[in-house]
Amino acid sequence: MQSLAKVALVGYNENDVYLHTSPLCHIGGISSGLAMLMVGACHVIFPKFEAESVLRAIEEHQVSSFITVPTMMADLIACIRKRKSWNGQGIVKKILNGGGGLSAKLTDNATELFPNAKLLAAYGMTEACSSLTFITLYEPSSVHPRNPLQEFIAVKSYSTNGVGGICVGKPAPHVELQISSDGPSPVGRILTRGPNVMLKYWNQIPEATSDPGHGDWLDTGDIGWIDDMGNLWLIGRYKDRIKSGGENVYPEEVEAHLSQHPGISGVVVVGVADARLSEMVVACVQLRENWLWFDQNADCSFERKDLCISSKILQDYCKERNLTGFKIPKMFIPWGKPFPLTSSGKLRREDIRKHAMSHVQHLPSYL
Repeated sequence: MQSLAKVALVGYNENDVYLHTSPLCHIGGISSGLAMLMVGACHVIFPKFEAESVLRAIEEHQVSSFITVPTMMADLIACIRKRKSWNGQGIVKKILNGGGGLSAKLTDNATELFPNAKLLAAYGMTEACSSLTFITLYEPSSVHPRNPLQEFIAVKSYSTNGVGGICVGKPAPHVELQISSDGPSPVGRILTRGPNVMLKYWNQIPEATSDPGHGDWLDTGDIGWIDDMGNLWLIGRYKDRIKSGGENVYPEEVEAHLSQHPGISGVVVVGVADARLSEMVVACVQLRENWLWFDQNADCSFERKDLCISSKILQDYCKERNLTGFKIPKMFIPWGKPFPLTSSGKLRREDIRKHAMSHVQHLPSYL
């Protein structure tokens, strides 16, 4: 059923050449792979995602479709930028992104480098057999190729009507969604049910898979809300939320703001234990090429001061974008290596949190 939904909503067909960028042992990889089997498409399989290998495969096998997560897309874009030539612009027709929302920058770069590709984003989970919702970010065959809602999201950042989140679209026809919240707030835990949802975890009684108060609904573990048009907006993972000074901070919201800074190529926000705040908001940032990090207590000696960046500069940037004060990171850590990922390309946020905790314990804070 999930594979049929992908066939209908993404538009897979027998003429597709599908590149397996995701492991078949992961739900996204097997679900899209089965969808392609159902329509009789051609499959291109290789053992592990590596950006240059993917680009060569696209050119060699005339790949028309593949799936990504944001980190994969970022790697592909960076690899293309470094190449002397790229001959795959007009080949790819369909790209489905999962595992997290694409930033405005990634979306712009993806549509520039894959101009003939329909670009979609999906939200889902293994326990619900992959994708629950879909949204079209870019449709090259349309008179207005960009989804107006996505354009609004990209320009207006993370906030809508005072709530917030990343829009992940509407549910597939067989999927039911519901928000469980305390009080009048539209924001709460995202619940789902349908024939695609698992019965239970292995060796676990069915009632243990979700809160007893949710009945036959599966708790996704995510926080979000549903707007008047039926679109689901993701705010973050419940387990990733940071409790700072009695307030809830969702890392994804802070990351969405910081990722718009021209000097930032990547950012991960975590909570680190703090005696006063309970948890302190800390941002680990990767700088773009030619940008220089400097301590805020020292003057930037770099001749291009407009390419200098510091904790103070980033904090001021957050304030300018009207990020609420308690959500602004108290500390920034320059990160000079790739962020640790799982085999499916998702962030190992706990590993980053441990590194940040070690950094905070050994270095003084000037904030």
